[in-house]
Amino acid sequence: MKIRDIDERLLVRRMLAGDERAFSEFFTAYSARLFRFSLRRLSTEDQAEDVVQKTLATAFRKLATWRGEAALFTWLCAICRNEISAHWQRAGLRPERSLADDVPEIRAALEAMARDASNPHQELAQRDLAERVHLALDYLPHPYGDVLEWKYILGLSVEEISARMNSTPKAIESMLSRARQAFREGFPLLAPSNEQEQV
Repeated sequence: MKIRDIDERLLVRRMLAGDERAFSEFFTAYSARLFRFSLRRLSTEDQAEDVVQKTLATAFRKLATWRGEAALFTWLCAICRNEISAHWQRAGLRPERSLADDVPEIRAALEAMARDASNPHQELAQRDLAERVHLALDYLPHPYGDVLEWKYILGLSVEEISARMNSTPKAIESMLSRARQAFREGFPLLAPSNEQEQV
């Protein structure tokens, strides 16, 4: 089954109604994509499989909270990112700095994402901010998205990143600087059209 052939809202409604075939269709459509998404950010296939299982379990529990404002796969990737971050934290790898430390333009967005929503409008705004941050990382030119994730999500040092990329620490520092600039430039472009008009 191809993703473009899926009516996501109908699929979710069927799953919420307990339709076993809908769960099978959901798994067929999204599990492989989530595995590829995870594997790019983890060390082994076993780790990626574990993260995907946790992601799907969380998604099933929270399925009723998906209201269709974002694509279903985007919502799943947000959950998957959280599971990947939790995986690296359990492994004792914590970033010394956050992306917001080096990109103050998004500090307010990340702080808003961390707060509990007190009303539906606030919850929707926070979900929109989270999606925009994730999309900005995902759509950065290769390998900018990777080096930012390795540095700020996985907590790898510049030396570890340089070893991964068979490069020098100085070259990685320069690449990180360009990647942060690309993030600064790309993030505002993901604002809803009404926000862009107000700027």
